[in-house]
Amino acid sequence: MHTVIHWFRRDLRISDNVALHEAYTRGTCLVPVFILDDAILQATDTAAARVAFQLAGLESLRKNLEALGHRLILLHGVPHEELVKLARAVKADAVFTNRDYEPYAVARDRKVASALYEASVYFESFKDHVLWESREVLTKAGEPYTVFTPYARAWRTKPVPPPVAKLGPAKTPGPAAAYSLPLPADSAQLGHRLTQHLPPGGEHAGLETLKQFLAARIYDYDTARNFPADEAGTSRLSPHLRFGTVGTRTVFAKLFAAREQAPPGRDAACNVWETELIWREFYQQILANFPHVAERSFRAEYDALKWSGTDAQFAAWCAGQTGFPIVDAAMRCLNATGGMHNRLRMIVAMFLTKDLLISWQRGERYFMQQLLDGELAANNGGWQWSAGCGTDAAPYFRIFNPTSQGEKFDPKGDFVRRWIPELSAVPEELIHQPWENPLLLARTRYPAPIVDHAHQREKCLAMFKAVKGASQ
Repeated sequence: MHTVIHWFRRDLRISDNVALHEAYTRGTCLVPVFILDDAILQATDTAAARVAFQLAGLESLRKNLEALGHRLILLHGVPHEELVKLARAVKADAVFTNRDYEPYAVARDRKVASALYEASVYFESFKDHVLWESREVLTKAGEPYTVFTPYARAWRTKPVPPPVAKLGPAKTPGPAAAYSLPLPADSAQLGHRLTQHLPPGGEHAGLETLKQFLAARIYDYDTARNFPADEAGTSRLSPHLRFGTVGTRTVFAKLFAAREQAPPGRDAACNVWETELIWREFYQQILANFPHVAERSFRAEYDALKWSGTDAQFAAWCAGQTGFPIVDAAMRCLNATGGMHNRLRMIVAMFLTKDLLISWQRGERYFMQQLLDGELAANNGGWQWSAGCGTDAAPYFRIFNPTSQGEKFDPKGDFVRRWIPELSAVPEELIHQPWENPLLLARTRYPAPIVDHAHQREKCLAMFKAVKGASQ
């Protein structure tokens, strides 16, 4: 092959990038391209935070490519139309890209493959976003796993592939005449005004985030990860994995190196983080094998649940005004930063579905409208797990008490005070249940609880039992 187009999507990096490596080694002229896709930009669940973070990643990518003599082409339109036009303009022999497993992406790539075939241009996609795809970790019966623990056990028996080589310098000058748009200065130019404060984006930021986490914090991850007030307790790598500003194989290779260097007895913390990374792969293969989860419950009987929560309650949950401090602090943090600690995601999801009795789909959609690391597979999997209607679901009768969760995982109320300034002067013993002192609560102007947890718990159990009884 002479000219090969590499189509960047969720792989905004020049190192450990399978399709980019293949395009570079199998061709003599590399044409890198990114396409701003209106089907994504105009979707109702597209978050301004993700658009802005993606633009930061593209700016980093552009500079990294230019340093090696490559030119990033930016286009805006329908992918299969834009790729055919570009392939004709640069006389490309092939288009290479890394696979995406979301339903829209699968359908889009079918159109791309068909359009390029009609234009006599070869199209090939590669595994990059995960280590193991939908049919690579199967049960003895040859079926996909739907329970995490045996999946993780089988996953760990497979050898992890090493990172692929970093992109080299341009072999021949790229097509200078190829049309390219300027990179938008900010997300507002694409219809998404950013109101949140985001961390740095791009490949260098991703690799630096990984390096700092594995240098020391990884060794306390097994305990620190549960306490949201500890900002150093988690890796903060999820946005970089979401946009591919750091390679999956690189993450595992560096994790394994850190585990080998762990202080005595601290390798267990590395294993816990590895398990979290395997959860990511588990939900990716669930989405690929059971795409109906994008719209419905994994367990079909739970589509009949009679959700009875109100729009006013949903609005209070979104705004962090439910009267339950740990829930409200988590939601205010999400709204301000685009991020939420994993423990808090479970707490607020169970509160919405099992205290307010509001459908998990509404919460899932709101998260996608806010989350910096929003990814269909992981977000959907987490919401269905919390609601008790998904694969490997928590039993429907597992219902978090938001007050005791706050007391256990934010014992001094540090996280609550950070995000709910009205409660900053509330004593420690009342921080998670300020309603115990009505006069104090009135002075704070913080709302009283909008529901009674014990009462709602019984209503939730009855709601699930009605569905299970009808399905038997």
